[in-house]
Amino acid sequence: MSLRILIADDHPLMRTALTQTIGQAMAGAEILEVSRFDQIKPVLEAGEAADVILLDLHMPGMSGLIGLMMLRAEHPAIPVIVVSASEDPVTIQRAIDYGASGFVPKSAPNTQIVEAINAVLEGELWLPVISGGHDADAPDPAQRAATLTPQQLRVLAGIAEGKLNKQIAYEMNVAETTVKAHVTTILRKLGVLTRTQAAVLASQLALSPTPPPVE
Repeated sequence: MSLRILIADDHPLMRTALTQTIGQAMAGAEILEVSRFDQIKPVLEAGEAADVILLDLHMPGMSGLIGLMMLRAEHPAIPVIVVSASEDPVTIQRAIDYGASGFVPKSAPNTQIVEAINAVLEGELWLPVISGGHDADAPDPAQRAATLTPQQLRVLAGIAEGKLNKQIAYEMNVAETTVKAHVTTILRKLGVLTRTQAAVLASQLALSPTPPPVE
C-alpha cells in the first residue's frame, strides 16, 4: 500500500511546490490536495484516509489553531504537520500543544518537508531550530543528561550517531516501540523538541555507545 499524503493549503503554488518535492523524494506516494478546511473531512471519509496531513493554519475555514484542534479530535490517528507562514516560537509551541506532530515554516527549504514527514511517520516530533537567547537558569547539558537512565543514554548515543530507531532497537535487543518511548522521554528530559537537537546536545557531551562486555 502506497503512502498517502493530504496537502491542505489554499495557495496553488505552495501545493504544487510541496507535491513536486514530495513526489521526487518519495516515489510512489499518493498526494491528495484540498484548498479549504471544510474539504478535508469529506476526503478522509471517502475512503481516502491519509497517512499524514500537511496543514496550513490560515486556509479558508481553518480558524487557525481551532481548526487544528478540531482535526485532531475527529481524526486522532492521522498525524498532522503544520506548514505555516507564521513561524514565531509561540505559534510553533501552541501548534504542538494542540496536537500537531510537526511544524515546517513556509520560508524553510522544501526539502525540510520530506524530513518532517519521515520523522513524523517514525512517531517523532519534527520542528525547526528556534533561535533565541539562552536561558541562564536552564540546566547545562551535562546536568540534563545526568537525569537519563543507562538505557536512555544508550539510545541517546545511537541518536547522536544518526541511527534509526529500528537500528538502536536491534543493537539493544529491545522492541522498536521501547526505543520510541525512550526517545520521547529523552527529548522531554533534555528540554529539546527534535532528534536533531538531542543529537547536537549529545555531541557536545561526546557521548558514545556503551562498550560491549569483555568476554
